[in-house]
Amino acid sequence: MDNSTIYVREKGNLRRVGDIVLAQPKPVSSCRRTKPFVLRKEHFIFTYNAEGSLRYTTKSLFDITLLFVADNIHHVDSLVGFPEQIGDRLFAAAEENRVFFNADISTKALQLFSDAYGDMVLGSLCLRNRFPLLHERMDEIKTFHSLKSLDLFGCRLGDDHDIFLHLTSSSLASSLIQLFIGGNSLSDVGLQRLTAPIRMMRKGLDCLQFLDVSYNPVSERALRYLSCFPKLEKLDVSGTNLKLGTRLKTTIWDLLGLIYSEKPLDTFDHSRCKTEGWAEQVVNQWEINGSQMTKQKKLEESRTSALRFFGRQKFVRDVLNAAPLVRESEEDAGTERLHFSRPAANSHMPEKQTTSTTNHQAKPSWHNIKKRQRQSERCDSSSQSPPTKRLSSSALTAEDIDLLNSY
Repeated sequence: MDNSTIYVREKGNLRRVGDIVLAQPKPVSSCRRTKPFVLRKEHFIFTYNAEGSLRYTTKSLFDITLLFVADNIHHVDSLVGFPEQIGDRLFAAAEENRVFFNADISTKALQLFSDAYGDMVLGSLCLRNRFPLLHERMDEIKTFHSLKSLDLFGCRLGDDHDIFLHLTSSSLASSLIQLFIGGNSLSDVGLQRLTAPIRMMRKGLDCLQFLDVSYNPVSERALRYLSCFPKLEKLDVSGTNLKLGTRLKTTIWDLLGLIYSEKPLDTFDHSRCKTEGWAEQVVNQWEINGSQMTKQKKLEESRTSALRFFGRQKFVRDVLNAAPLVRESEEDAGTERLHFSRPAANSHMPEKQTTSTTNHQAKPSWHNIKKRQRQSERCDSSSQSPPTKRLSSSALTAEDIDLLNSY
């Protein structure tokens, strides 16, 4: 079959396939000096009977066909419409043949499975403090466009990284629910750049509910950039330049409709984050293969990969020389947790109301009459439900225009 002409029937028409070069069968080692008829080893199942004699049985036609398709997966146009059971077994066969470790075809193969089976291929990806893996396998990671949870904590993203465009792309807009980007030296400028496509185009990360920006040098100025996430329910800003106080609580309530959580939220507990899906072992094997490389070779490849993605040598040198942020626990770091969550629909914010009353008593009645009126109206409207996002925070500012012109 390998040397014969191949015909394919499509939509009732039979056509000849002349530009496809099928994968050559793997060489089979034989202890015989002559070359008699050598059986294809992958087409048989070898076992031993009770007497210790070697026995073999042929595999089913389905298994043989599955192996053939796995060997030539880069020639497949689409798997859409094939049952999940077929996709699962085909993925396992391709993984066994190390298709996903071949740099020439791994990206296309993963894209093929992701388009057809979505989050079954990979629904959750944890890359916490795995900086080399992210940069060495960037193209493959971008094919996982049905992720519900993505942990990039401590991956040295900085303020300008190629992964930003992927995070705000339409492919992840309807799937990503949890995003962890803490410990990445991400400043206000980085959050502005990350959210710029969402604030300008009004699309992207539509379903994001949980966001972790902890251990980044962000200030209160960055909070207005987060108001573009309509479904944001929980936020972690621990270890940032934000200081817990009445002003911070009021600002986050006004911009995001979130209140301070006295108890740590389980959502931001790293023990709950893990990689899940058919490609789980593929991701783990990528890291194992990378760790087996010599230290110098690994460093050189990381530099080459980073230069290709970033394109600026000085910036990459600074990023590569920086030590990764590895945090064992919140207690060891001695940092106060700053977790915020969306309250129930029938709850209110007593601290804000108390603060407003205190401000009324502290200032003269003639000094801020209009301001008190606005505060009173705001408290009345917020006693039933969180305030709606301010339109002014989503409007284009001069900084946004400059950022847009820089693309």
